[in-house]
This record gives sequence, C-alpha cells and structure tokens, in this order.
Amino acid sequence: MQITDITTEVYRWPRARPITNGKHTYTHVTLGLVKIDTDEGVQGIGLGAGNSIVQAAIEHFKPHLLGEDPLNVERLWHKLWVPKLVGRRGLTTRAISAIDIALWDLRAKVAGMPLYKLLGGYRDRVPTYIAGGYYEEGKGLKELAQEMADNVAMGARAIKMKVGALSIREDAERVRVVRETVGPDVKVMVDANCAYRVHEAIQLAKRIEEYEPYWFEEPIAPDDYAGHRRLAEATTIPIATGENEYTRYGFRDLIQQQAVAILNADAVILGGVTEFMKVAALAQAFDVDIAPHGPQEIHVHLVAAIANGLILEFYRDTVDPMWGKVYHHTLRLNDDGTVSPPDVPGIGIEPNDEALAPYRIA
Repeated sequence: MQITDITTEVYRWPRARPITNGKHTYTHVTLGLVKIDTDEGVQGIGLGAGNSIVQAAIEHFKPHLLGEDPLNVERLWHKLWVPKLVGRRGLTTRAISAIDIALWDLRAKVAGMPLYKLLGGYRDRVPTYIAGGYYEEGKGLKELAQEMADNVAMGARAIKMKVGALSIREDAERVRVVRETVGPDVKVMVDANCAYRVHEAIQLAKRIEEYEPYWFEEPIAPDDYAGHRRLAEATTIPIATGENEYTRYGFRDLIQQQAVAILNADAVILGGVTEFMKVAALAQAFDVDIAPHGPQEIHVHLVAAIANGLILEFYRDTVDPMWGKVYHHTLRLNDDGTVSPPDVPGIGIEPNDEALAPYRIA
C-alpha cells in the first residue's frame, strides 16, 4: 500500500453568541480535516488542519509522504519530526499531529476495527464530563446554573466551567453557585485557560477549596513548571494541565515537577496518536492519569484504549450550533454518563459533506 495524495479541508461557521474563557473569545467554530489517500482505495482522515500555517506545513510534509506505506506510522512520524528543522513545538507539530491521526484512522480501517481496539481496547465505555460554563453576553449566575442543571439532566456525572475572566471574588461566587446547583455528587472541574499568575491562582484556589473542585485546569502559563509546583503545594485541589504541551519530552518535564496530578494531553496538539500513546505509557509509569483535552471524536478512542485514561472531555450543542451534523457518527452520552467509541473501523469521523458544504472556506 502506498500514499497517493494528501489534501486538507477547512470549514468555519458562526456561533449564535460568542463564548469566552479566561483569556480568549471564540466567535466561530473551525473544523480542519486532512485526508490521506492510497493506491488501494482506503482513505484516512485526521483532525486539526484548520490553521493556515498548519495547512502550509502539511503541504511541506507532503513530498516526504507520497509513495510511503501509510501503515508505518512510527517510521513516518520520525521522518516528519526533525526538531532542528521542524516540529519541535508549535503549529508544525500540530501539522504532524493531523497527519498522524489520519494515518492511524487509515491503519484501523485496514485492520477492520475501531481505533481503540487496535490500540489496546481497555474498555468500551469511558467516564465523561460536559465542558462548558463559558462567559457569554447576558449570561449571569442564573443562566450559568441553568446550563449546569441541564447538563446533569442529560446524564452528566461531571461538568466543567471556566474561571479567569472576572475578579477572583466573582469567579469564586460562580463556582459556589455551580456546586450548589449540581449537588455534592457531581464532579466539578474549573478551567482558567492560563489566565492567572501564580499568586492569583493560589488566591482563587484558597477561596474555592470548600466547593471541592475535582481539578483546577491550566491555572497558569504552560511553561511555568515551577509555578505549577508552588500552586500544587499551596492547595488541596488537584492540578491539571498539558493541553498546550508538546511531545513526550514536554510531558516528561511536567511529570518530573511532581506538581501535576492529571495530564490534559491533546493528540491534535502534542504529536498525534503515535506520541499520545507514548505520553500515556510514560504517565502510567508514574501513576499519573490522562484526561485529554480536545475533540471527543478522537479522544474517546484514546481514553478507551489505555488503563490510565481518567475521563473524556465532551462538548454539546451549547458550544457548537452544528453539533450532531458534522459527522455521520455522533457521540452521545450513555445512560450511565459515559460515552462509547463508534463501533466502526477507524475513528468514525467521516464528515457529513452535504451539511458542511456551505461552510467550506479552504
């Protein structure tokens, strides 16, 4: 089998209302796909090609992949990742990620099994939390409480909310309201998206400890490893981070700080499925759990494949008006609050071309 072509597709559609986290506002949803074709008619689809620089990097990598056997994922990963020249961190590594995810989708299709089974098949139902709690125009404490109540009514056993865009006092009050709304038995995660300096993160942690957050995610800048250690020593709330970390080397350095309890590894960012599995194995050697950040469509397979997969991040229609229309297989909560990977060969991200067509921009 040989790779015959590599193409990208980008789609973009507006949100009804912009959503804001601790530092950034998002007015649109962007979906980037990379498609790898072969001489045997099997196509692999990868996620994460929505950025123009990532697309350019994929075009740069294309001549290095044409004619190669797509099943040789380890060989191809190292052919692309040459940190002296390209791929050490940043958007070029994200381009490698998108290609690698497509290669694994193709590999699983050739094997005739869902990706999670090809990778190990640890379970077929994964614990899940609904991510939300964004800041929005006209959304006060009442509306925030209603959103979280709706999530629990859907069957969620865990939910996540944003902090970092308001004062520490105001955000502590938001956490209080959410805890009182969902009750003591639902896990509540708080996510700052790197909005704080260390001393600010410590102040917020002290204020919200009584509400028993399941974790405090991305409290400070991702490269402030020493700051994560200071924060971890100052609070009983487990610290989670890693969604903006790259490759096994970055996660090695995070783990060595002995400050992060949960790693939010993202296969779309860190280097794809190939590198994600190495990060998971490294974390397992230190008894550290993985709770991936990013698209549920790929990460449901990865959490299901590993023994130290803690929980899946799940986005619903409140943050994406095209939810349920993007792919032919839509992930949904099971009656026990878990999510199961699609029981189809590959990842199960064949796009709904008819629904997406009006939104294609590249």
